[in-house]
Amino acid sequence: MKHDALLLDFGGVISKTLFECHEATERHYGLAPGTLDWRGPLDPDRDELWQAMLADEITERDYWDQRAAEVGRLIGRPVAIQELVAATRSADPNDAIRPEAVATIRKAKAAGRRVGVLSNELELFYGPKTMARLEILADIDCLVDGSRSNVLKPSPEAYALALAAIGSSAAQTVFVDDQPRNVAGARAMGITSVAFDVRNPAASFRKVGELLEV
Repeated sequence: MKHDALLLDFGGVISKTLFECHEATERHYGLAPGTLDWRGPLDPDRDELWQAMLADEITERDYWDQRAAEVGRLIGRPVAIQELVAATRSADPNDAIRPEAVATIRKAKAAGRRVGVLSNELELFYGPKTMARLEILADIDCLVDGSRSNVLKPSPEAYALALAAIGSSAAQTVFVDDQPRNVAGARAMGITSVAFDVRNPAASFRKVGELLEV
């Protein structure tokens, strides 16, 4: 069956991870290069907190709340996750958008495919002001955000909401996410899913293009 819709996670898939932006974060807060040594999926064996998140011992929100708190301790004042995200994107948040994501989304749209975002924390992490500056969102047909719905992946209801919003069936939709639990949840719903590798975005998006035939 031909895939006629694409659902993408935002952070990590469309936008670079905060791990990839450590240098920008350190510059923003006046921290010495290399201060932020937690690297999540880029070096999971050396990030015990990331391993705890993958093992479902803590949530992804818990992970980032703790990392934001660590940065706060380093600079001597509280830091919330929205501030931490904005700190790496203060000059222009579009600089953190993956060019492969832009190219894939535009090719999909040109081929008549519908494109949506299914995120757990887009507004919660980015905030309305940063979101308003994200040019890529103008190319998105629908946005389902757990920040507002309070329905989070990998709950079946999250995927059902997204499929309804994008107007496609599970069998005709391609879903892309960098979190294994979310990929497993989509596959359980019958959605063709790509496990996004933040260490090799180009290869992941090539796979997406092949599935969409664009």
